[in-house]
Amino acid sequence: MPFLIHQYLEHHGRNQVDAEAAVCLDDTLSYGQLDHKANQLSTVLLTHLVKKGDRVGIYLDKCIDMPVAIYGILKSGAAYVPLDPSAPIQRLSEIINDCGIQVVISGNSKAKKLAQLKSQGHQSLLTIGPDNRFNLDANIDWDHVYTTQPDLSLSPHIIESDLAYIIYTSGSTGKPKGIMHTHHSCLSYSRWAATEYQLNVTDRLGNHSPLHFDISIFDWFAGVVAGCCTIIIPDEYTKFPASYAQLISESHMTVLFTVPFALIQLSLRGAMEQHNMNKLRWVIFGGEPFPIKHLAAIMAQLPNAAFDNMYGPAEVNGCTHFTIKHLEARAQTIPIGPINQISNALIVDENDQAVDVDSIGELLVRTPSMMQGYWGRAELNESAFYYYKPFSGLDNHYAQRYYRTGDLVSCSSNGDMWFIGRKDRQIKIRGYRVELDEIEAQLVSNDLVEEAAVFSVKFDDEPLQIHAKVTLKSACENATKLILVALKQCLPSYAMPAKLTVVEFFPRTTSGKIDRTYLTKLAIEQTVDIVSPKTKP
Repeated sequence: MPFLIHQYLEHHGRNQVDAEAAVCLDDTLSYGQLDHKANQLSTVLLTHLVKKGDRVGIYLDKCIDMPVAIYGILKSGAAYVPLDPSAPIQRLSEIINDCGIQVVISGNSKAKKLAQLKSQGHQSLLTIGPDNRFNLDANIDWDHVYTTQPDLSLSPHIIESDLAYIIYTSGSTGKPKGIMHTHHSCLSYSRWAATEYQLNVTDRLGNHSPLHFDISIFDWFAGVVAGCCTIIIPDEYTKFPASYAQLISESHMTVLFTVPFALIQLSLRGAMEQHNMNKLRWVIFGGEPFPIKHLAAIMAQLPNAAFDNMYGPAEVNGCTHFTIKHLEARAQTIPIGPINQISNALIVDENDQAVDVDSIGELLVRTPSMMQGYWGRAELNESAFYYYKPFSGLDNHYAQRYYRTGDLVSCSSNGDMWFIGRKDRQIKIRGYRVELDEIEAQLVSNDLVEEAAVFSVKFDDEPLQIHAKVTLKSACENATKLILVALKQCLPSYAMPAKLTVVEFFPRTTSGKIDRTYLTKLAIEQTVDIVSPKTKP
């Protein structure tokens, strides 16, 4: 059995050479072509002194070059690091510096931003992809890559515990944190998923999620384990539900794993009755709770598909799932399911003692699909894991290591778990993890801002929103606009507050802390919130 991710690609590249591996609109790669092109890119990387264990950035809009970038990096022994194509330059620079990235694989659409990055302290960054007409220093274009003769003798010896990828997510201190996964952890999840959902060579998987979002692991790796074809859904299609629905139909998609928000938009605005989607056999969703009324609507619109709720933080990948047979008429939520066959779970109280059935506690997960740790964050790794010792006298090296999810759940007697909420201040917006404290940290760093409070608001069945309130150091005309403009330079779009209000003072708890619970309650109660320095919260 293959023990490295790309060995599955190599197997299919030999045994189903002409089978489709990836499709992006009119562009197609067979398994044979993808394996060959990945070998070409790997040779270019190794020729330019990329070494085993190095981190290589992928800064691409969705395109047919994306799987080549992923597998070319893996074959070189390096770990790929997805860079959010929509992220501001400051955030990209932080990740490049934090991870020590010296090579970035990109394309023409990102040439201007790459030039900005190089001019802002990354002059030595080697870029691979953009045409030479952009005059980027230290640049190799795709034409050069695809005319390179593969040299497999350069390939390093890679083992399953070597790093495969690092995905960055929001950090509570304002600094993004990198989640490290190995070939072993990635394949443990991918094999489980391919088996659990009975993926096979006839399946066509819809790749909705961007590469920097952990759901994409299912599309790119569980799909290749099974020898499926991955249908790359360009970003512009995800923004226009009617086009999205048409693409699902015309590409004969059979499996779609996405976030509830995308499915809600499809249901409401996709004109789904105009398209034949009967090929869809699985609709898998995750990342956030699915409002029941919207879930019921799309289930009625896609009666031939099985709907499945998958749960799992990026640190452990998917570790539970629940297939929805039918929705109870008065159901308000659905389970996240039992822990999967390759994992163990503990549900504990604040003293790390197991809770009773139907009681609420924090979910701890032990699984081979768990991350190695956070890149360069020793203090965070110390608190991220719980070491269970079946008997006294064991040190941590021999104890069972569980990841502390920070999610509060309850477990019924049949093993099904129910998601209750977060233990800390982390939320999920459209499937993306967002640390509210990171947004506060960025707001307070603004010279105009004295104090900031960021909180989440939920209006009935509407998607979760981020709201922010700030006090100013001194009166300033157009303060709200100026603060938002600055905030856009350091936060991804999904972490931007839906509403920012300047207030004169904050309500306080008896301990003197900003009363965010009251602010949340007030935001729900108020139908109009006047943006003014004199507005009371």
